[in-house]
Amino acid sequence: MERKIRVLIAKPGLDGHDRGAKVVARALRDAGMEVIYTGLRQTVDQIIKTAIQEDVDIIGLSILSGAHMRICDKMMKKMKEEGIDIPVFVGGIIPPDDAEKLKEMGIFEVFGPGTPLSLVVEKVKEAVQKEGAKA
Repeated sequence: MERKIRVLIAKPGLDGHDRGAKVVARALRDAGMEVIYTGLRQTVDQIIKTAIQEDVDIIGLSILSGAHMRICDKMMKKMKEEGIDIPVFVGGIIPPDDAEKLKEMGIFEVFGPGTPLSLVVEKVKEAVQKEGAKA
């Protein structure tokens, strides 16, 4: 039996809107993945610690506060410092120029409002399979 993909869905910062995160978490769960949802107002350190403790394959950040550049920069730098190689995707209201900059800093995918859930599921599976091939 193949091991289920383990996904961490997190809401970093002071953003209190988690409907989208819960919708994505449910879609991933319905696609057969094991989803850990951290809840609201998590710090980058808390998210990384949970990812390690839960042995996740991928991390999804939901950011609607406008702080996506700062949060993702801090997250990617901290993960690199600690030698953590887990793909990270981001969802939220993110301008296209910022989405490109996020990808340049190491975020594997950025999903905006209206992204079909089937595409999120497909991209998460692709990212985890790609990471598995590197190991």
